Amino acid sequence: MDPPPPRDLYRRGLDLYNRGLFFESHEALEELWRAAPPSERLFLQSLIHFAVAFHHHQRKNPTGAARQLRKALRKLAGYLPAHGGLNTAALYREGQAALGSILQGRPLHTYPALQVPPGAAALF
Repeated sequence: MDPPPPRDLYRRGLDLYNRGLFFESHEALEELWRAAPPSERLFLQSLIHFAVAFHHHQRKNPTGAARQLRKALRKLAGYLPAHGGLNTAALYREGQAALGSILQGRPLHTYPALQVPPGAAALF
């Protein structure tokens, strides 16, 4: 069986993330990352780190969540203000706010969204 096209994997990874299925999102994005061109690998790693961070958060592991968010933000910084159809500047700000909340022991009521606006050029 042929692997799904990169565009389908990307959309699936974003959809799973936005539904709060962070572990499954990580799996889909990691599959895409393995075959991605070098210029896209750090960007995809940043999204994977976001997914893993919030998976840790759901599992009540704030230390793991904070560690993964720091990695996500560091890697995403090279792709501001927009990349892959995402508003990466907004994602970066929302990620920083989530990290601050986690470090202060405050609850997260929502997670940063990974939305590709209609008509935006997606990654693949």
